[in-house]
Amino acid sequence: MSVIFFDIGATLADAHVEPDGSLTLQPRPRVMAVLDALRDARTGIISNPGQGDGAAARAAAALREAFPGRFADEALVHWGVKDSRGIFDQAVASTGNAAADDCVFVGEDAQERAFAREAGMRTAAHPVFGLAAMENRPLFRARIDLHDGLTLPELAAAVNETEALVVQVVSDRLAHATVTEQGAEALERAGFTVDLRGPADDTVAFTVRDDQSA
Repeated sequence: MSVIFFDIGATLADAHVEPDGSLTLQPRPRVMAVLDALRDARTGIISNPGQGDGAAARAAAALREAFPGRFADEALVHWGVKDSRGIFDQAVASTGNAAADDCVFVGEDAQERAFAREAGMRTAAHPVFGLAAMENRPLFRARIDLHDGLTLPELAAAVNETEALVVQVVSDRLAHATVTEQGAEALERAGFTVDLRGPADDTVAFTVRDDQSA
């Protein structure tokens, strides 16, 4: 059975250090919906908790507070630096019986994803594409045309309901995006013209604001 591991900072959540030294995690846009869709999957964490005594304990407490019940298998929660393939090998081993290529690492950092791939894992740059990575479905670069009175806010709403991310808003009639086939089909059903321009790997830079608004 596949296992999907997430980085935390700038991937699952934004981290804030409180005046008392505790850590608070604020889930990033669309993350909770992604985790809802993965309720039946085995999920874990591979994340750097920061330096100092008790950093891992503070990060674990913040994780439980922000995502109650979401990462309940402590064997799949790994705290440490991701500056080599080592922590990713440990994560694969912690699954018990999953092969490396049945494991996915989702994280925004391209170098960390490269180390994960060295360990044999599949990767995704954004949680929105985590399920596609688990199912080994490809990503595509796409041109999205807005016709028939459709607006950018309507595009944002449609994108937020499917496997798609706007990468660049060119004008009020044109945007570039990364999508799966399912995402493209959903946008077509919503009335947008989607022109798939070729494969996109997970090194693509997602530079649009997280709320996907223009």
